[in-house]
Amino acid sequence: MDWRTPLGWHIAKHYVTTPIREGRVTVAGTYGGTKPNPLPPGTADFYSDGKSIPPREMREAALDAPLGDEQKGEDPTTTKLLERTAELLGKEDALFLPAATMANEIAIAVLCRPGDEIICERSSHIVNFEAGGPGVLAGVQTHMVDGENGMFGPEQVSAALRPKGNLYLPETALVSVEQTANMGGGAIWPLQQMRDVVNVAAEAGIATHLDGARLMNAVVKTGISAKEYSEGFDAVTICFSKGLGSPFGAALAGSEEFIQRAWRLRQLIGGGLRQSGFMGALCLYALDHYVDRLADDHERATQIASFLEGLELVDTVLPADTNIVIFTISPQGPTAAQVVAEMLSRGFAIGAFGERRIRIVTHLEVDQDDTDRLCGELGNLLTSH
Repeated sequence: MDWRTPLGWHIAKHYVTTPIREGRVTVAGTYGGTKPNPLPPGTADFYSDGKSIPPREMREAALDAPLGDEQKGEDPTTTKLLERTAELLGKEDALFLPAATMANEIAIAVLCRPGDEIICERSSHIVNFEAGGPGVLAGVQTHMVDGENGMFGPEQVSAALRPKGNLYLPETALVSVEQTANMGGGAIWPLQQMRDVVNVAAEAGIATHLDGARLMNAVVKTGISAKEYSEGFDAVTICFSKGLGSPFGAALAGSEEFIQRAWRLRQLIGGGLRQSGFMGALCLYALDHYVDRLADDHERATQIASFLEGLELVDTVLPADTNIVIFTISPQGPTAAQVVAEMLSRGFAIGAFGERRIRIVTHLEVDQDDTDRLCGELGNLLTSH
């Protein structure tokens, strides 16, 4: 095959990324000004665990859910979801939100003042996938540290802290941790490492936030509870529309005072909800039925990663701790964009996250047969002939 010729651009443009810079982190998506094309029928979609379609049983769970005005505290289904979430995360209270990105950005805005600085890992979701929200919505800047597979240590936090009282420097107000680390290949932060980071921040009087969009993946893989992972954090985000399969919803948890302030900010940015129990019922269904099955996603991701390690034109594969596989193609092989386009023509959606970096995500919507066929096609494509 001649890799100098772009393959299938007309059907793949939605899944081919536009790098925003050369280096360690590039961002997926070609959404700017274009209308995305629907995937061809029958496509096995490994692009993201946010792509799963809710099954009929989940949809039916919403039909008879008790409803009320959430803004007045009158929606019993939403109240049930938030009480369960707060207990799950070991926090006093929680707030229902449309998406984890909104939860992250509200947490930053509550815990910081304009002109402050937050410490994040360079490849984190807050830095790369939230459209510059910290600067726009909270007036804060990010201090990016270079971790390993999305994770950093307490000594890096200490080194990144700004000295207080300097008229010319921003003040460090927040340290954010992402569990699991998306662009680190779904890497799981060791519990003690997280606590060491939290302790350094606490000693410096700095708030902490856990972006736990895929927290339950870490819980299922390690057996460590969500409450243990959340201990010591001032704010915790959890997402119901990633591996848990809901089409909607996230929650932000913390103290009662924190949630009261978060509630006001949600209203300010247009995120106020009314009969939200209709959506909350989907999230409750996800918690009831789709947590334990995350182990299936982890097994399939491990299978894919192990298979890729044996392919001639694959350069490196990040450890697949959970449901995300990230690998780079060798210089002798095709580009990531070419692989994405060709795989889509063969019935598989995957994502290019740089010139030679590809991400594959397993989830509710793709089964063992899809996984086996994906490996077969990647083997054909990434082996010299």
